[in-house]
Amino acid sequence: MSTPDTPGWTIIVPVKPAAVGKSRLADVGTDREALARAIALDTVTATAAADHVSRVLVVTDDPGVRAELRRLRGVEVVAEGDTRGLDAAIALGAEAAGVGCPRAALLGDLPALRPADLDAALELAASVERGLVPDAEATGSTLVTARAGAVWVSAFGEESAARHRLLGCTDLAVERESSLRRDVDTAAQLSQAVALGVGPRTAAVLASAAA
Repeated sequence: MSTPDTPGWTIIVPVKPAAVGKSRLADVGTDREALARAIALDTVTATAAADHVSRVLVVTDDPGVRAELRRLRGVEVVAEGDTRGLDAAIALGAEAAGVGCPRAALLGDLPALRPADLDAALELAASVERGLVPDAEATGSTLVTARAGAVWVSAFGEESAARHRLLGCTDLAVERESSLRRDVDTAAQLSQAVALGVGPRTAAVLASAAA
């Protein structure tokens, strides 16, 4: 848990409206919008439960996500508004967070995320100016961090790990099988997340489709 000597992290989680999010999961045999919301909410819930996290800023205009987030302690919503693009949405959250605290951007599609895995990465991130956790394929990025006072930069999207390194991010030595690396964009990635153990909302949506 954070203390005055080890201030907690502010985590920024961008969440697309479910109506347009996770289009590549349309063929998994379930309600894609319900699944997209469930994945995002499981990610945010696990993030808020991490000991080193003191504040979670979710940047979204999705009404279903916003309604559910009102029940989660330590979670705030930042309206996305006319902002377009992942990095622009994250920049809104970074601005709301301010520069006086350590900040991190976390993708909102980590349904198998375990709070302990996020804590382990944040402990490593405390020793570098900017940190990076690549995805399971080692080409994308799931987490980017910045120490208190550092100017925020991010360059998410395909092949983003290399771009983040060029921006000065240091790879954090998280376990190769860490749940923090298992983002979900495709049916195959969803199956891999299920094998790790997804959160209750994602599991419920998948179970209802299988019934």
